[in-house]
Amino acid sequence: MITAKRDGGELGDEQIDWVVDAYTRGEVADEQMSALAMAILLRGMTRREIARWTRAMIASGRRLDFTDLPRPTVDKHSTGGVGDKITLPLAPLVAACGAAVPQLSGRGLGHTGGTLDKLESIPGWRADVPVPLMRELAADPKIGAVVCAAGADLAPADKRLYALRDVTGTVESIPLIASSIMSKKIAEGTAALVLDVKVGGGAFMKDIESARELATTMVELGVDAGVRTMALLTAMDTPLGRTAGNALEVAEAVEVLAGGGPGDVVELTLALAREMLAQAGIPDADPAAALADGRAMDHWRAMISAQGGDPDAPLPEARHRETVIAAASGTLARLDAMAVGLAAWRLGAGRARQGDPVQPGAGVELHAKPGDAVTTGQPLFTLHTDTPDTIPVALDTLRAGYAIGPDPVAPTPLVLDRIAP
Repeated sequence: MITAKRDGGELGDEQIDWVVDAYTRGEVADEQMSALAMAILLRGMTRREIARWTRAMIASGRRLDFTDLPRPTVDKHSTGGVGDKITLPLAPLVAACGAAVPQLSGRGLGHTGGTLDKLESIPGWRADVPVPLMRELAADPKIGAVVCAAGADLAPADKRLYALRDVTGTVESIPLIASSIMSKKIAEGTAALVLDVKVGGGAFMKDIESARELATTMVELGVDAGVRTMALLTAMDTPLGRTAGNALEVAEAVEVLAGGGPGDVVELTLALAREMLAQAGIPDADPAAALADGRAMDHWRAMISAQGGDPDAPLPEARHRETVIAAASGTLARLDAMAVGLAAWRLGAGRARQGDPVQPGAGVELHAKPGDAVTTGQPLFTLHTDTPDTIPVALDTLRAGYAIGPDPVAPTPLVLDRIAP
């Protein structure tokens, strides 16, 4: 199989089924699977191969089914970015409009933040929710949404293969990215799925052509598996919102649910909500109205409380802060998402390896975004951390990621493309 793919050949269905199963059971060695993953990265896969690989990953574990709930089910997945707290206001908003949102999420690694890390900064909130309770919460018209960790029995092949890809230079393979994401999302058991594929310097997909290829591949996988699936390509050259961190992003999400918050976060939340509701068969629901009249906030509070959290408890705050001020007047011409994400990671908001602890209060607060006028001495960023010795290297990372210029900056679109079956 390794030499066949190395030489540009196609893998048969039985070969794919066997190798995924055998690797999950430990019968295929890591060095063999890493060689096969590298061959796949270099040679690619056909649509049939990717679909079969995804099906084999799903078959390695349990497949859930929420399609029998009394409310239409829909989920959303983001490929990851900086300041991407969209799931937090989005899940209760879509639930407030009549859909059930049982969402399995993950923790952050490197410069991208994880939804579970953010929610775990809320006192008492727990990520581990048994499947029967997931069903109960998703079906409850006063809650309707649950965001939790996937069990170890959901696509276990992906857990093993992802860890291997992470250390063998094969993370960027589009067939392997697509099958990794979609094996978990299809196994999750919702009837519909909306994908948010990030594009730009702070995303895994740096250019729109690669992002479009990934989105198209994932949409095809969803459709082939009987899940109504579409994708938006959204910009990630600049961080979303004005915070990158865990508790900092929760606070910003609550602002959105209260009817305020940064314009880009509100815009993307509503765009994804409309797509999710359309996929769920509720196209006439108005998510903007559900934000404005407080229904989304009611569902947020119920969702957090149902998972043990206290929506009224103060969020954790870092013990140390340092503010960066503008050295000149002008317009903030550039703010690199990767630089902000790496700075937040170095301050303690993220992890270098799976299982590392994170600081709930750490991160970067942005006082200006590209296009904003700034004056000399004005605060640009505030760094938050419990470990002040990390501040110098975070400052170095951040200072290389922004520029102030004399000319106005034209706004750039947030939603770049829509990929449908």
